[in-house]
Amino acid sequence: MSELTTIGLDLAKHVFQVHGIDAQGTTVLRKRLRRGQVLAFFSRIPRCVVGLEACATAHYWARELGALGHEVRLMPAQYVKAYIKRNKHDAADAEAICEAVQRPTMRFVPVKTAEQQATQLLHRGREQLVRQRTMLVNALRAHLAEFGIVAAQGLRNVGELIAIVRDDGDTRLPDVARQVLQVLANQIEQIETAVAALERQLLAWHKTNPVSQRLASIPGIGPIIATAIATTVADPKVFRSGREFAAWLGLVPRQNSTGGKTRLGGITKRGNRYLRRLLINGASANLLRSKATKADPWVIGLRPAAAAAGRRRGAGEQDGAHRLGGDAAREGIPAQGCGGLVAHGTGAGACERAMTRDGTVGRSDATERSLPFHWDIDPARMMRPRFADSIRASSPSGLREQAGHMTASDFCAARYIFSCQAGAIHT
Repeated sequence: MSELTTIGLDLAKHVFQVHGIDAQGTTVLRKRLRRGQVLAFFSRIPRCVVGLEACATAHYWARELGALGHEVRLMPAQYVKAYIKRNKHDAADAEAICEAVQRPTMRFVPVKTAEQQATQLLHRGREQLVRQRTMLVNALRAHLAEFGIVAAQGLRNVGELIAIVRDDGDTRLPDVARQVLQVLANQIEQIETAVAALERQLLAWHKTNPVSQRLASIPGIGPIIATAIATTVADPKVFRSGREFAAWLGLVPRQNSTGGKTRLGGITKRGNRYLRRLLINGASANLLRSKATKADPWVIGLRPAAAAAGRRRGAGEQDGAHRLGGDAAREGIPAQGCGGLVAHGTGAGACERAMTRDGTVGRSDATERSLPFHWDIDPARMMRPRFADSIRASSPSGLREQAGHMTASDFCAARYIFSCQAGAIHT
């Protein structure tokens, strides 16, 4: 039998499939292995390239096989799917993995260390607990509202409701209802304690990790976001620029181009949803609440343009209806897909290239900074519904084309992009 050079390993819970080829690409091995046989099998064969799909348990097996001397390469499962021939089964999956791992243009996933996965587990556990807390708080508010008991919005005001539930002297609640609601209140407090404990562990890890500390120096990024990036991005060197990092996060527009005509839609949202949400929320808080950011000369320089854009846009609004459409000034309407950002003096279609609904597109950072953006930064006015005339509003595509309205997600994404100043994301 020829010497093995490349192996495709299809991972599973109990039954694993191996497909091996030699230097000429000839299939020399097809084998099924039980879970307990995998490491023993790979310890007996000579060093070779082992391809795996970056799925559940992939990083564990990559570390174990790498310790045996093999060169392990992880690939996104969606990139491997194109190499499956006809029907899908374990043998076909292993063969497709073996074929895909040899491609010179294949994009590989860096292997995470056990420490990175452990810290990432802190984030996943915290996210799950926060989601459960939100569900319980909403249930508590809804049940108490049925008895005429309400409190102001915000998690900080839930304590008032819990105090009412535990006050036996409050006659507004029947005894049966009070017993049920006390169970919910106890669960809320237990989850709150668990979330605080996980956050203390994240803060302790943050203080010992230099990469996380450098990330926290970016405006709008604290220990939670910094540790999330440091654990999720195993090897930052795979990104040549901050724009590539934005594309990996799913912040660039989705393309549906053909025939030389560029068509850009909303952001792809193909990246890590948790990380993308944290970054947008951090940028929003930084721009709206940070005094240091508001006093930054770069941010101050945006204000005159924002005021000018607001005046031009206000000229098209009638009787407080906040309409953008039939009688709005054409030069004040953002191009389709541009949200609330308008680039002037850069030629037709420049806005489409500079800013889409939720992200940026492929320009260099220097070019992006040189564009004279006109930005309406009034969130209350920007997030109100805006309607074109009734005829155009009957067509969704016509409404987008004429109105170019900016949604809440557009505004958050724009704030995130503006907060990442002069390549700060490169850290």
